[in-house]
Amino acid sequence: MSHFYFDIWDGEALVVDEEGLDLASQRAAEVEAALSLADMARQLEPLASSDGLAVNVRDANGPVLRAIFVGKRVHSIN
Repeated sequence: MSHFYFDIWDGEALVVDEEGLDLASQRAAEVEAALSLADMARQLEPLASSDGLAVNVRDANGPVLRAIFVGKRVHSIN
């Protein structure tokens, strides 16, 4: 088990995770970061910008990974 912290960047402010989670592996931390990003994107207003959504994952030794949400709007052809 490793202890990971998930700092959230919403495009305007950084929310630092002071509690963290005990997870089995770095892969588990990657999955948790991806799920967090998906949840953040789902909560956006329909026309809101998703530019800059990110989860910075760190452990006791420092940064481990950064997951970034990249979104594109769908444009109608008609």
